[in-house]
Amino acid sequence: MIDEQGLLLRVRQVDTTALGLVYDYFSLPIYRYAYHMLGDTDLAEDCLADTFKRFLQVIEVGKGPHSHLQAYLYRIAHNWITDHYRNRNFQEVELHEDLVDGKLDPTMEVHLRLEREHIREAVKQLTLEQQRVIFLKYIEEYDNKEVARIMNKSVGSVKALQHRALSALRQYLVEDVS
Repeated sequence: MIDEQGLLLRVRQVDTTALGLVYDYFSLPIYRYAYHMLGDTDLAEDCLADTFKRFLQVIEVGKGPHSHLQAYLYRIAHNWITDHYRNRNFQEVELHEDLVDGKLDPTMEVHLRLEREHIREAVKQLTLEQQRVIFLKYIEEYDNKEVARIMNKSVGSVKALQHRALSALRQYLVEDVS
């Protein structure tokens, strides 16, 4: 783990080495978050680029976070994703996922791909905050305290969001099977 406070002090002085470290350390988690929320590599790359562009713009004018750098970057990405969904045409977008590595027979590969798409569709039915909790808890494997810090919420709020998200997923998936 990095010393966020020390790094933030250097970032606020527009230390290019510190800015590079921020990018190196946080770009992959932000990209993964964007990809899982958007389901598209190009959009995830756009989100990542714009997240760091916005972060640099804020730093250059002497503003930005005084603590919780990771949470601040996730918030920028989350806002970008929210804006994207708010501004897009509501057309279905084909999900691009790699097929299983070829060790399974083609019928099983198709079945697994359809199952993943079905689950992704179920997750898209959740609110953006619920999707975010599911991603941070089960994909990034953060504990409730870390999720709360990233989302700027209490641990109790995170647990409630997680419970509602899992209940909604369960209901959606059970109804869809019936």
